[in-house]
Amino acid sequence: MELRELRYFVAVAEELHFGKAAQRLGMAQPPLSRAISQLEQRLGTALLERTSRKVTLTVAGGVLLDEGRAILGAVTAAERRTRRAATAHPGIVLAVKSGTGGELLTKLLDAYAAESGAVTVELLLCEAHQHQLLLQDGQADAALLHLPFDSAAGLDTETLCTEGQVAILPASHPLASRSHIRMADVTRLPELPMARWPDPSGSYPEGPGAEVRNLTQLFQLVALSRTTVVVPESSGADLRRDLAAVPVLDAPPVTTVIAWPPHSRLRTVAELIRVATLL
Repeated sequence: MELRELRYFVAVAEELHFGKAAQRLGMAQPPLSRAISQLEQRLGTALLERTSRKVTLTVAGGVLLDEGRAILGAVTAAERRTRRAATAHPGIVLAVKSGTGGELLTKLLDAYAAESGAVTVELLLCEAHQHQLLLQDGQADAALLHLPFDSAAGLDTETLCTEGQVAILPASHPLASRSHIRMADVTRLPELPMARWPDPSGSYPEGPGAEVRNLTQLFQLVALSRTTVVVPESSGADLRRDLAAVPVLDAPPVTTVIAWPPHSRLRTVAELIRVATLL
């Protein structure tokens, strides 16, 4: 298969409409239809079920869609990394969730900057579950992840620290003055339902809690008594005055790791990882 054919097929499979796919690709519909038919003939299987009303994927088509996205993503990543490597002074792009980082991130950046061969570290602020895609498609070289909340599947990692969790509550809430609480105390607050984070597909689980994507948005909603959340201790540091962080004794520990693509060969990234493990 050629990359051109994969791009054509992925466009049709995502749009499930030849006309819309042709418009997205900037081409006429007849040659697009011919290209897909030729691809099916070469593979010896139908990829799409076509009727006068709709287009659907076959089982084989679903497999090729997943594989095609991965291949095209890898090509895009290779192009990005190659161009960056060719620049006179390529820096490092480190992905971190908006509103997180705190003391650990500051220590990492300061320690790395003190190294003799240090390059510029650009922070790429992202939302929940975006790290993996940013690393895979070459937009980021490394990322700080919090396990088990973030997925490290398909990535290499080094553990940096493990910490407990705290509940973020309005400062005026009765539980805010406690020295510690338990998960049952947090989940039994009908007036403050637990916030809901999106999964990797962008979908939210069912529930009454507010839909959130980053800590800045979340903390604003907690301050307005719309929701609550349990987060790593470091995320609850230096809170605004109308919020309180209360340790949750039986919440599972959170492990912070630095992650990178397993095929990365950048010396500068390797040096950043080395420095991170020494913190």
